[in-house]
Amino acid sequence: VQLQASGGGLVQAGGSLRLSCVVSGRTFDINTGGMLWFRQAPGKGRESVAAINWRGGTYTADSVKGRFAISRDTAKNTVYLQMNSLKPEDAAVYYCAADRSGRGGLAISAYEYRGQGTLVTVSS
Repeated sequence: VQLQASGGGLVQAGGSLRLSCVVSGRTFDINTGGMLWFRQAPGKGRESVAAINWRGGTYTADSVKGRFAISRDTAKNTVYLQMNSLKPEDAAVYYCAADRSGRGGLAISAYEYRGQGTLVTVSS
């Protein structure tokens, strides 16, 4: 299973970005699996951002609630993270992760597959 995240970049505070995560590999299907976005800023620990379970139910961290939204395109085996009203504190490397069980949830440890990240920089 391979996860490829993209869409990061430099944006001004208040701006928007949409991250994408394409999942490849015949043994994983986002129709039955769970997906997570998490981030890590320099010198800080990992922080879950948003997750979606196999039914399409979503979970969003309080720190980004109302600004970020996770969604998926099952035909493309792709998960998205729409980020609006970005703040300088949102700057981090963003990673996507996959959980075969499909339970979803914000616990990073529950996700057995992780991709390389995409860098988001927010200027003030």
